[in-house]
Amino acid sequence: MSNAIKADILLVLVTILAAISWIFSKEAVLLMPPLLFICSRFLLAGLLLLIVGFKQLSVLSWNQYRQAIIVGFIFALGMCFWVLGLHSGVSLSVASFITSSAVIFSPIISKIFFAEKVPSTTWYAIPFALVGLAFLSLSGEFEIQKGQLLFIVSALFVALFFVLNSRAANHREIVVLGEVTRVSKRVPALPLTAIALVTVGVLVGMLSFITEGWLEAAEGFSSTLLAWVLASAFIGTALRFFMQTHAQSLSSNSHGVVIMIVEPIWTALMAAAWFGESLSEKELIGCVLVFISIIIIRWTLIQRLLKRASA
Repeated sequence: MSNAIKADILLVLVTILAAISWIFSKEAVLLMPPLLFICSRFLLAGLLLLIVGFKQLSVLSWNQYRQAIIVGFIFALGMCFWVLGLHSGVSLSVASFITSSAVIFSPIISKIFFAEKVPSTTWYAIPFALVGLAFLSLSGEFEIQKGQLLFIVSALFVALFFVLNSRAANHREIVVLGEVTRVSKRVPALPLTAIALVTVGVLVGMLSFITEGWLEAAEGFSSTLLAWVLASAFIGTALRFFMQTHAQSLSSNSHGVVIMIVEPIWTALMAAAWFGESLSEKELIGCVLVFISIIIIRWTLIQRLLKRASA
């Protein structure tokens, strides 16, 4: 079996793990404070990856640590809004499609903060995404719903996380007055992920300690809750990120970009099977429009893969 096929199979499994992780998270948030859950989930997953990648961590420079911590800080903000949206009771199907819109926002954020060129497909995708988000977040009185707004803000921070994570993981030129002054050293994927996850756990844990009742949470502790937290940390986070990193090392990133777009569909199917969720007509239209926008923004890559497959 070729590395490309292995990568594709692993990435399909990654999308399934990501969808299953939504189920784990929803079950855990029903039993414990939401910020404490994010703290526990990411701290456990990050510590596991720190152990696995200890050798790589020991040779990082301070600048590499700083880049990874900044990535983790932005990810922490995104996860705070994400888990508060999840705690608000928004259906997993709607939440997953709103969150997936982060891939639409990423090129715009790259343009704003780093003056990077925006792919032409982004401008075609944005109208579909915005109308889709409107269908998913506006009530009949055209007032935005709190839970959906939390997920939209989360998607914006996750988009910024995507951009910063990609820049940290790759060599990049630092240009001053039209001349390259130096090349920023990349942070290897495993320590980058580990440091970012631990940063999320620590920062959200501090916020949880200030705002949530840990004593009350301890009183509600049970073996069922522990199982959901451990499953979220080790299966939905650590194993998922490890498999994704390994898969992307086997083949081109374009495969991952295309395959990963099916995650919200898996999530919707699993939410329907596990929680009996169903979408209203308005929500279904919104999900379809958001998915179309994701297809559009990845269309160049999809065409490229189709040509390779038919060659």
